[in-house]
Amino acid sequence: MWGGRFAEGPSALMREINASIAFDKRLWRQDIAASKAHAAMLAVRGIITQEDADAIEEGLDRVADEYEASGVPENASLEDIHMHVEHRLAELIGPAAGRLHTARSRNDQVATDFRLWVREAMDDALDALAALQRALVARAEEHAESIMPGFTHLQVAQPVTLGHHLMAWYEMIRRDRSRLEDARKRMNESPLGAAALAGTSFPIDREAAALALGFDKATANSLDSVSDRDFALDYLMAATQCALHLSRMAEEFIIWASQPFSFIALHDAYSTGSSIMPQKRNPDAAELVRGHSGRVAGAMTALVMTMKGLPLAYSKDMQDDKQPVFEAHDLLALSIAAMTGMVETTTFNTDRMRAAAEQGHSTATDLADWLVRAANVPFREAHHITGRAVKLAEDRGLPLWELPLEALRDIDPRIDQSVFDVLSVDASVRSRTSHGGTAPAEVRARIKEAKKALGV
Repeated sequence: MWGGRFAEGPSALMREINASIAFDKRLWRQDIAASKAHAAMLAVRGIITQEDADAIEEGLDRVADEYEASGVPENASLEDIHMHVEHRLAELIGPAAGRLHTARSRNDQVATDFRLWVREAMDDALDALAALQRALVARAEEHAESIMPGFTHLQVAQPVTLGHHLMAWYEMIRRDRSRLEDARKRMNESPLGAAALAGTSFPIDREAAALALGFDKATANSLDSVSDRDFALDYLMAATQCALHLSRMAEEFIIWASQPFSFIALHDAYSTGSSIMPQKRNPDAAELVRGHSGRVAGAMTALVMTMKGLPLAYSKDMQDDKQPVFEAHDLLALSIAAMTGMVETTTFNTDRMRAAAEQGHSTATDLADWLVRAANVPFREAHHITGRAVKLAEDRGLPLWELPLEALRDIDPRIDQSVFDVLSVDASVRSRTSHGGTAPAEVRARIKEAKKALGV
C-alpha cells in the first residue's frame, strides 16, 4: 500500500500490532455501501468514467456475496477491512478497482464506515428497547391494581401498585431511548470526502454521497471529520446509562426471586440450577444482566481514555475505538433481550406482595396526612403523633389499622372513627391521585399515554 515510500516491509510484530481485520471485519457491509456511494458520486462528477463505476459496483456486489456466504477472510498483511475489500475488488475487476480510492483516504473511509455501523447499532437498541417497553406496559396493565410494598432504603415505605412499579421501569427505558435518539440525530452527518484531513482538490459532491448513505448532510470541517469519535462516545454513554437501568431492574428481580421475598417466580427459560443443590433455582439471567453493566461501563471508559489526549487529526490510537463499541453493543443487546424475556414470562406472586405491603406500618404517612386534612394539625406535629401510634402498634404487635380507636384517641383526642377509612393499603393506594402517583386510575392514565407513544 505504501511500498513506494519504504524500502523494507514491516516486521512480523508490526504487522500483528497494526492489523485490525480480526475485529473491524464487522464493518464490511458498511465499507461496501460507502464505497458504492463514493464510486457513484465520482462518476456523476466526471472524476471516473461511468464504465469504471459500473465495474466497481458490480465487483463490490460480488465481494458482498462472497462475504455473506463465507465470511471475511483474514490476512494480516492487508491490515483492515478497507484493504481487504479493495484487494479482492482488484482481483475481480482489475485496474478499475484502483480508481475507487480517488478523493478519499482510509481516514474518512473508516470514519464513515464506523458511523454507519454505530447508527445501525443505535437503531437496533431503539427497537429492542421499544419491545421491552411494550412488555412492561402489558404487565403493568395486568397489575394496575396489584398492591406491593414500595421501598426506600430497601425498607417497606408506602404501599404502591405493581403496575406503578413496572411503569417506573418504563420511564427509565424511555429516557434511555431519548438519549439514543438524540445521539443518532447528532451523529447523522457524513465524513466521506474529508479525505485524510484537509479535504480534496477533486470536484466531489459530498452532499450527494451523504444523502445516498442516509445521512442528513456532510460534516462541516475536514479536520474534525476524521478525528471525531463523539458519535461512538455518545453511543457508549447512552449504552452505559441503559445498562445501569437494566442492572437495577435485574437486581430487583434477583431480590424478588429470593425466598425471603418470594415476590416472583422466574420462568425456567431464565433460570438455572445448581450442580450440587437440587433445590436451587438461580436467577442467572438477571445476574448476568447485572454483571454486563460493568463491562459496558468499562467499554465506555476505555474509549474515553483512548480519546482524551489525541491531537487533531487522525492517530493510530483510534484503531482501538471499535472493540469497546462492538463489545458494548453485543452485551447490551443480550441484556435487553434477557430483561424483555423475564418481564414477559415472570409470574408475580401478588398475594405475597400484598402481605408484605401490609407489614412495616406502611400506611403511617396516611395517618399523618389524615391528621393534617381532617384535624388541621401541622404536618410536623402530625408526624410526631403518627410516630407514637406506630410505636404503640409495634408494642402490641398489630398493624396500624387494627389499633383500637380508644388507643389512638389516647395518643391524640382529635382522631375519630373516619381515620380507619385511610389506614388500609387499598385506601392508601387509591388516595395517591397526584399526577404520576400510584393510584390505579393514575397508573392506567400513564399506561394509556405509553401505549399511544409506542403505537400499541
